[in-house]
Amino acid sequence: MKLNEVAAAMSASGIREIMNAAWGRSDVLHLEVGQPDFPTPPAIAAAADDAARAGHTGYTPTAGIPELREALAEKVRVRNGFAVEPGQVVLGNGGAQAIHASMAVLTEPGDGILLPNPAWPNFVMMAELLRLDVAHYGLVAARGYLPDVAELERLVTPRTRVLLLNSPSNPLGVAIGREPMTALLDFAARHDLWVLSDECYDQITFDGTAVSPAALDRSSRVVSVFSFSKTYAMTGWRLGYATAPPEVAEVLAKTQEPLISCINTPAQYAGLAALTLPSEVLDGMVTAYKQRRDAVVGLLAELGMTTFRPSGAFYAWVDVRGSGLGSREFALRLLAEERVAVAPGTAFGSLGEGFVRVSLAASTQDLTEGCVRIARLWQRLHDDTAAHVAP
Repeated sequence: MKLNEVAAAMSASGIREIMNAAWGRSDVLHLEVGQPDFPTPPAIAAAADDAARAGHTGYTPTAGIPELREALAEKVRVRNGFAVEPGQVVLGNGGAQAIHASMAVLTEPGDGILLPNPAWPNFVMMAELLRLDVAHYGLVAARGYLPDVAELERLVTPRTRVLLLNSPSNPLGVAIGREPMTALLDFAARHDLWVLSDECYDQITFDGTAVSPAALDRSSRVVSVFSFSKTYAMTGWRLGYATAPPEVAEVLAKTQEPLISCINTPAQYAGLAALTLPSEVLDGMVTAYKQRRDAVVGLLAELGMTTFRPSGAFYAWVDVRGSGLGSREFALRLLAEERVAVAPGTAFGSLGEGFVRVSLAASTQDLTEGCVRIARLWQRLHDDTAAHVAP
């Protein structure tokens, strides 16, 4: 029996390895997955219930109900700083599916794509399934984990079609500011590249530096993808959307038909309600994430560990190199010995070696206790390593 060779050979997510190992264990502190601990706001759930009871349970236009696309065009104008018509907004089955569909529309098999390293592993999985030629650009501490245009110039080829950017980023929480974003857009314009912008954490920022590339774009070569999942604690509702130049949006909407037909209808009405929530609802969640960031970074520093201070999203990038173990080995030992689940840095690419990702979407209590346990294992391993190398 012959299967798709790329699909069969594709590696499973390293995040899921830890998640599956910890699944169902009540004695484990779960800091491995970006799952908000906040419930979906009641007004959102009520809107879906009302829609279903009112008979909104049939098919909708493939790109989404008109009133939601209109509301999203207004949200993008106000929040993200660029103008699109409602017809340039295309709903997706979560941000992930919208990214995959956009990537498929912008490329053909054999084309090149520039992906960050470390990065959300699904980017590589999507590119492999689409049979793209992946080149990884490094995100390293010495540059504040920002993309380096000089490196991109070395990686780009005549076959390269897409530069993928993720800001605020997963797993690093880096938000690309105006000046570096302008330089990246200039690079893309020089090489006639599309910019595919993953902005699924666009409303979870802590210092105001994030900027949408489409707000600075002068060549109409940006496709932006957003999600309801993280901002509104709606991960299971599977609602995302893309904005694109008119000619791209038209094709993107057309290609959604064989993929998903349309988005879950009550979920679209839930999304419409989400956009009308009082600002204090979202502000309260973002404030909580910021407080957790400060608590985790500060506590781990007190315990002798180094953590990158994120400016957006809800992850902490923790340096475990002093343990003498690789990231995966450290994560597995942490689960086995301290009953804490974290994502190994190598799940996000080769440059994640020596780090683990801690999700700030857990409760403050779990994060505080988790940090103590992480540092306890790290110190124990660090001491053992030092003892073995001592003269």
